[in-house]
Amino acid sequence: MAQITAADVQKLRKITGAGMMDCKNALQEAEGNFDTAVEIIRKKGQAIANKRSDRDAGEGVVLAKSNGNGKAGAMIVLNCETDFVAKNESFIALASKILDVALEKQPANLDELKKLTLEGRKINDIVTEQIGIIGEKLDLSYFDKVVAEKVVAYIHPGNKLATLVGLNKADVDIQVGKDVAMQVAAMNPVSVSQETVPQNVIEKELEIGKEMARNEGKPEAMLDKIAQGRLQKFFKESTLLEQAFIKDNKKSISQYLKEIKPDLTVTEFKRFTLND
Repeated sequence: MAQITAADVQKLRKITGAGMMDCKNALQEAEGNFDTAVEIIRKKGQAIANKRSDRDAGEGVVLAKSNGNGKAGAMIVLNCETDFVAKNESFIALASKILDVALEKQPANLDELKKLTLEGRKINDIVTEQIGIIGEKLDLSYFDKVVAEKVVAYIHPGNKLATLVGLNKADVDIQVGKDVAMQVAAMNPVSVSQETVPQNVIEKELEIGKEMARNEGKPEAMLDKIAQGRLQKFFKESTLLEQAFIKDNKKSISQYLKEIKPDLTVTEFKRFTLND
């Protein structure tokens, strides 16, 4: 049997993040071969992943960040089974490293992100290995990005909710972007403006409006007009630019931005929460 030293164990632990005993046992099984030991740890993670595939990974962290020049932002969700693991520093650190890769490489989608490398290994393999180390189902379940003249990220305390906001002007104080990003977090708008509300959402709101008016006994000939009025109320409450600003409800987000710069507006936003 190969002689396994403490230095060997530490080296494998640094490579994989696995516990001391897991690393020692893997090295002994691999007779000191590091590549084989890494594969053993990976296979252990896959085996545990298969056993826990039907478990609910409803906890986790939602993280968002913008890059150095503020022109791109990324958001990821790394799920686990329990809030205990979600609050673990090593788990949060792993999610942060994945987010940094996403921000640097700007992959096209989640599948492409999983194929990218982190510290020399594919992100998907690292997540699988961590399942064996932590003993819970983990899932890198979400990735999205925003590219704009200025991108600002907001993470709500607790790492359960995050937002990204893109603005059309770069020379804007970051607090303005934070104000809008917090607005998105608090008010959960359906779109940037009424022009960008999906047609199926509009049709659904009109149908709801007509049905409510009908149930209230309003004349059939008036239903369309009443529904249109309620649709306008929906736009005011549910589209970002028309929503009342949470810091000053006497003005809309659009009015707030125009006070900063006349042509300042939001190009897009992303929002994800584990609590929905």
